[in-house]
Amino acid sequence: MSPGPAHPSPGPAHPDPGPARPSRPAYPGRPGRPRRPRRPAWTATLTWKAAVFITLMCCALAALLGALVHVSVTRQTVDASREKALARLEDVTRAYEAGEPLPPFAGVDPEGLPPSLRDLATRGSRGTVVADHEGRPTMWAAGPADGRALAVRVDYSLGARTISGLDQAILGSSVLAIAATLLVGAFAVTRVTRRLHLTALVARRISAGDLDARVNDPRTKDPSRPQDEVATVSGALDTMASSLQGKLLSEQRFTADVAHELRTPLTGLSAAAELLPPGRPSELVRDRVRALRALTEDLLEISRLDTGRERVDLDVYALGPLVERLVRGTAAQTRVRIVRDARVETDKRRLERVLGNLLANAHKHGAPPVELTVDGPVVTVRDHGPGYPAYLLEHGPQRFRTESGGKGHGLGLTIARGQAVVIGAELRFANAPDGGAEARLTLPEYLDPTARHSQP
Repeated sequence: MSPGPAHPSPGPAHPDPGPARPSRPAYPGRPGRPRRPRRPAWTATLTWKAAVFITLMCCALAALLGALVHVSVTRQTVDASREKALARLEDVTRAYEAGEPLPPFAGVDPEGLPPSLRDLATRGSRGTVVADHEGRPTMWAAGPADGRALAVRVDYSLGARTISGLDQAILGSSVLAIAATLLVGAFAVTRVTRRLHLTALVARRISAGDLDARVNDPRTKDPSRPQDEVATVSGALDTMASSLQGKLLSEQRFTADVAHELRTPLTGLSAAAELLPPGRPSELVRDRVRALRALTEDLLEISRLDTGRERVDLDVYALGPLVERLVRGTAAQTRVRIVRDARVETDKRRLERVLGNLLANAHKHGAPPVELTVDGPVVTVRDHGPGYPAYLLEHGPQRFRTESGGKGHGLGLTIARGQAVVIGAELRFANAPDGGAEARLTLPEYLDPTARHSQP
């Protein structure tokens, strides 16, 4: 056997990577910070991340197994061809020493012998190498012969085709395995994400006021079935929604019951107050009875709004004249400014209730001048007082909470917001930049379909 055979592996050499690429341009005015393109929103989804992870893991596993199989089969094929070539070289060497003619596949310093193998043979060693000869892959074996190289060649085409076919089979099977694994993984992940999306949708419905919304995951109904993390979250959300709904319904029933129970004694108390003799004490009693009756009526109105079953009587109105009539009916001084009139589709009685409460709140807790502005379907009520408190701007009006000198019960703005929701309007509270509270009511504007179709 030949000591230290030359055995360079076939295949192209790795190209020079070249000089380093220049750095990416930085933001204008921000030296040193590279520009990062914004990724699409779908890349943040769990399905996409799982698909990328599965694909990368499958590619890594396929590359590892393919490399192991390729190296193992290539080594076996090359070793078999090398042994065959060395065996022929032994036979040719004996024939050369005996002075017999050499076969066609052998020769001394034959044409096409790789230079590296020729140098190895002239130095007195034997070796083998795979190289192209006349366009065909060939296994060469060479040894020393009187200071020259005695070489034989063996056709390596079958072995090369075997390795090439194996590589194609590995690549094709890897692609099929990756595609099948990706489909199965995407199906499994999509089932989980679909349940997560349903849970998120139910949570948003609950936050929007639909307390009857439930996930109703079937895994939470049967205690004997094993529950995964999604089922646990769904069950916890349903339990929380049921508990919240029970507490809110209990509060609504309590408010309605208290208001109803107060109406009967208040009616009798009001009648008794009218029988009192004239004087300051009787006036105080009547005033407190009227205040208590107004509070009771507000509580009844809030309880009706809480049920969410209020019916509206919609009609089309010119907003400017409607607002002017409302202001003329109030005793307080309010500046009215019509920037642009509009026709709105609303419930007149409920709209007057909303604007009346906003104006009453501005006159009671704000400071003059109080201004009401109509700009299209938007009505703005503004005063020049200290503005709305921070809790109201953050969480909205809350019943029985006020921070303006302890006056009021916080029911007026609560009713205004509830009635605005009923008529499909949007009510926002803010503080003006130069001071004062500002309530902005946006109503659904009425668009005449005949006028719209008549436009060119």
